[in-house]
Amino acid sequence: MMGEYSCIFYENADGKSPVEEFIESLDDQTQDNFILKKQLLQDLGPQLRYPHTDHIEEGVFELRFKGTEGQIRVLFFFFYGKRIIFSHGFVKKTQKTPRKEIEIAKRRRQDFLARHKREG
Repeated sequence: MMGEYSCIFYENADGKSPVEEFIESLDDQTQDNFILKKQLLQDLGPQLRYPHTDHIEEGVFELRFKGTEGQIRVLFFFFYGKRIIFSHGFVKKTQKTPRKEIEIAKRRRQDFLARHKREG
């Protein structure tokens, strides 16, 4: 069952990956926490539930883990061919996920879907 799903970092039209840059900006311990959660997500896909992941809205989910900076969230969505697209990452500083963070993830999801259509 190892890595049944593949995880992909969203890239904008210029080829930049803001989520990958965010992960790389975190300290080593926090990056290790991300790698462990990412592996769980690759193995279990949509079967991985709270407290590891949570559905936010409109096909956007969050991968939840702790970092030395606080609670880290990497937002993602599922795409054809058992692919998981990481669309946004941030340090969560409030109880509720800030609207602007959700909107960034939704905008990037729309951009990705528009550019990739139904490639499989």
